[in-house]
Amino acid sequence: MSEESAGICRVCGEERAPDQEQLGGACPLCATLAKAISERPQLVQRLWAEQYGAVPLLEPDAVRINSEAELPEVLDAKRYRTIDRDSNKWYLSISELNGKPVEVFASTAFDRDHELQSRISNLTTITRLISMVLRHLSLGEPLTYEKCLKQIQRSSRQRNDLPDMLYGVLRRYSIPPVPEKEEGRSQVQGL
Repeated sequence: MSEESAGICRVCGEERAPDQEQLGGACPLCATLAKAISERPQLVQRLWAEQYGAVPLLEPDAVRINSEAELPEVLDAKRYRTIDRDSNKWYLSISELNGKPVEVFASTAFDRDHELQSRISNLTTITRLISMVLRHLSLGEPLTYEKCLKQIQRSSRQRNDLPDMLYGVLRRYSIPPVPEKEEGRSQVQGL
């Protein structure tokens, strides 16, 4: 093959036949593979998993975000009413983007009950962290240690509640350590 008639596949870098120009610069093998990925991503994912282990693949038209701030102001959501073992009614709202869960909220009619305040701050921590994981899995939002710390800190309702204590301990592992945001936050003593 002369250098003028030979081409290089833009995907694998191998020489390709000159009559394959209509494939967008890909050799026949890469063009076939790209078509299979486009038309049957579940099959490709299953084959990949059989050979190399499961890898979460995003759909070609999936939305990718870098942070919670990139979510639209208004999201579709589904609300579920549940009852706990103490007969308290809870409302769970799941916000969705393109049919995928991206945030979880929980509330109860007993917000003013002091005994439930501690449970609610713990619940807020759980839902914030779950929402962060959902955005990571559904939208590809990067998941970082600092984001985890920020969500734990934001879920604290009062000084020395469990989220405040967790934040106080876990921020020590951040490099560089996350500075205290407010005066009077709990000061966790070394063990």
